[in-house]
Amino acid sequence: MSKAKKRGRTPFPRPAKKGVRPRPLTYRDAGVDIDAGDALVDDIGAIVKPTLRPEVVGGVGGFGALVRIPKKYKAPILVSGTDGVGTKLKLAIEARRYDGLGIDLVAMCVNDILVSGAEPLFFLDYYATGKLDNKVAAAVIRGIAEGCRQAGCALVGGETAEMPGLYAKGDFDLAGFAVGVVEEGAVIDGSGLVPGDVLLGLPSSGPHSNGYSLIRKIVARGRHRLSRRVAGATLAESLLAPTRIYVKPMLELMASVPVKGMAHVTGGGLTENLPRVLPKGCGAAVDMGSFARPAIFDWLQDQGGVAEPEMRRTFNCGVGFVVAVAPGDAARAQQQLRGAGLAPWVLGEIVAGPPHVKYV
Repeated sequence: MSKAKKRGRTPFPRPAKKGVRPRPLTYRDAGVDIDAGDALVDDIGAIVKPTLRPEVVGGVGGFGALVRIPKKYKAPILVSGTDGVGTKLKLAIEARRYDGLGIDLVAMCVNDILVSGAEPLFFLDYYATGKLDNKVAAAVIRGIAEGCRQAGCALVGGETAEMPGLYAKGDFDLAGFAVGVVEEGAVIDGSGLVPGDVLLGLPSSGPHSNGYSLIRKIVARGRHRLSRRVAGATLAESLLAPTRIYVKPMLELMASVPVKGMAHVTGGGLTENLPRVLPKGCGAAVDMGSFARPAIFDWLQDQGGVAEPEMRRTFNCGVGFVVAVAPGDAARAQQQLRGAGLAPWVLGEIVAGPPHVKYV
């Protein structure tokens, strides 16, 4: 045995003898298994089929996806959005819980385009890893399909990239892309908001897909196991709960109640996201005592020693989506949302002032 081998290093290969050609290399020798990728594509076909809408032209596997705009739109405006899941992936990989990640991916994109009043039409995903594990990839894609089903949009395509050397063993990354449509005269941008309009909060299912760099630091600093129970659930269950998708209940609401503005509460929390839809001269007064903050946020604050202002601009703190309506429509909106399985409440109101959030 060579000295290099004894020291735990792989010795340099001996050069080929003069006149002898080395064995030809294949893509698999470089770490990319085309056959495994082809097998995954075969599995994906069955996963994708139930999500397809009548507007989808052709099937999965082409170089591009063809989708018609629904005929009901007279002056259609396309609305697009893209996002990822972030470092929530690291916790999911540690816990070996993958199905919810696909729902997260879809939710972060479709909830964003919903804010403009758009109906999501189709979705594409990008899955990248160092070494393709078909079981993990299929679990993620099943979650994406479930997210598309919840949002009513078609999963029309995606890309699976195997890139050895770029990702650590077991790691992978996700990105998503959604396209929706809204009637030109029905675009919601918050421009019609006036002081006195009511802000309704819609509950989140947990931290959704934001703040996980801080969450992971809190978990690691306390050396907490993901199996630890907090308020009746494990950390894995609470921290990896899929992001709630608000599309169908909100589309139904917009069809019957004049919605004046919406905000998807993502990175930056209420502090940063509500001002994005406030017109000049309007601020938002938010009552954080108007709802019971889920226990997982109290645990994160306590374990991390996180100040309250930092909590509000990092996490959704239990408010996943905000809807603004006129005072006369608030009761009807709440009743309809409750009928759709949500639990809305009056979070605050629009007030005169600069476009920022005032906590009362």
